[in-house]
Amino acid sequence: MLRGRQSWQFDTKPVIVSTAAVGGSFEGKGPLAADFDVIYDDIWLGQDSFEKAEQKLLENACHIAMDKAGLKPEDITFFLSGDLMNQIISSSFTARSLGIPYLGLFGACSSSMEGLALACKLLDNGGANYVLAATSSHNAASEKQYRYPTEYGAQKPPTAQWTVTGAGAVIIGREGTGPVITGTTIGKVVDMGISDPFNMGAAMAPAAVDTIEIHFNDFGIDADYYDLIATGDLGLTGYTIAKELMKKRGISIADNVYTDCGILIYGQNPLVFSGASGCGCSAAVTYGHFLNRMKKGEIKKMLIVATGALLSPMSYQQKETIPCIAHAVSFEIS
Repeated sequence: MLRGRQSWQFDTKPVIVSTAAVGGSFEGKGPLAADFDVIYDDIWLGQDSFEKAEQKLLENACHIAMDKAGLKPEDITFFLSGDLMNQIISSSFTARSLGIPYLGLFGACSSSMEGLALACKLLDNGGANYVLAATSSHNAASEKQYRYPTEYGAQKPPTAQWTVTGAGAVIIGREGTGPVITGTTIGKVVDMGISDPFNMGAAMAPAAVDTIEIHFNDFGIDADYYDLIATGDLGLTGYTIAKELMKKRGISIADNVYTDCGILIYGQNPLVFSGASGCGCSAAVTYGHFLNRMKKGEIKKMLIVATGALLSPMSYQQKETIPCIAHAVSFEIS
């Protein structure tokens, strides 16, 4: 059911059947290491390119989620996925190996919640029995495509972020004991004129705040409704800007409620500058850390607002600014 301007309320309340989060060796050194299902000690994953390694990350996350649910690929109605590689090849080639009817998405780092929102809509409309939604990123592959190859050793400014090597997958269905999805807010593109690919947090923060404000208005709630609200992945720079923008708009979220996936996954590690980024960031933190906390009863209601910078190497070369978007999904313990 449509709520307000751009939100969906799910009366059927799609259920989280299973999740999976996998990460690379650097992620395994972070404070959320215990929340990953698998940590790989080799960023190549036995492949001969970083791009193929990312595909393997995504494939493995999907298979872990299916194994946890006791489901096979033929049990899954649709597979929704997106990533940062050219023409979302990590997702498309994973779909090739899974053999599940596939819908490819590109929302940059917002793809995790974009895919989950659409998966829930398919289920809520009676168009699916089980839906698998996933996304991935790889530090070396993404850095090579969007900035400089890591081997080049280019100096980065303090606003830069570190692309997560990881993947997250979720299976939703009609029945189960897991948390449920009660609603989503589909974001709109916001472009504040920032063109620096080393300052993604500042570019994405306005889109995150816009979606949060619309979510509250569409559902007639305020920040007190949630135990946790997380953006992902603004990093420290974008998180600080988002808090300032929310204050100007009269949105008050307590510091112990509002956090950011890009800050959490690596903690205070100075090597990541402003924090984490990448499609695998919000997916791994949500499907690993946050949902583990929900299962323990530490969180009853949470809102995940995944953010994405919709630029490409081509748009940067044409001196375009960075259009950004954010999609929000509401999780609750039934």
